[in-house]
Amino acid sequence: MLSTQLINSGFPSVHLNDSASMALQLMDDYDVQHLPVIAEEKYLGLVAKSDLLDLPEEQVLAFDTTLIYSYSVKGEEHFLSALKLASDKEISLVPVINEQNELLGVIPVAELIQYLSNFLGNNEVGGIIVLEISKRNFSFGEISRLVETNDALITQCNTFTEPETGLVIITLKINKIEVSAIVATFQRYEYIVRYYFGEENYANELKDNYNHLLAYLNV
Repeated sequence: MLSTQLINSGFPSVHLNDSASMALQLMDDYDVQHLPVIAEEKYLGLVAKSDLLDLPEEQVLAFDTTLIYSYSVKGEEHFLSALKLASDKEISLVPVINEQNELLGVIPVAELIQYLSNFLGNNEVGGIIVLEISKRNFSFGEISRLVETNDALITQCNTFTEPETGLVIITLKINKIEVSAIVATFQRYEYIVRYYFGEENYANELKDNYNHLLAYLNV
């Protein structure tokens, strides 16, 4: 999903001749810590609430342009670029601009997190398995095949290299909530299963037996 598809055009912006108190009031009204600054319809950067609190109320933003940070992403960039910028710079919203450096809108961090959750398939039912493996042994094809031998599919796969160990950490979202058989398959092929989250077959059988007992007692 592109950044331009996620923009919120309802957030205000401030101009260089606006006062610090005006910008602070808008931040309070919209519950954000930053606002975009524009001049002659061009995007200049972001101002932060923490910086403006130290200024005299009537001082205009043009008085100290070093407080304006030129953070932004282009509309055609993937939304993960906006998420990275928000994380790296610890900003509460990400300005999205076009090739002419015009402000198209902003993406609030809260909405970025919501889009990320959807992107990761968190709304889909399924189990999660986390593997650790060396880089030279990592084969997504084999991992996928082992999952499919249990009549399951990988609906999401995310990887990162652990700095401390150099191992590749693989997080798999599976389209089944019962993952014990898949975990056993990975262990049989000497994969290290770091964590797994889901229901176990024996837990379901125990629940069924418990329900049968209650039904019998109610007869």
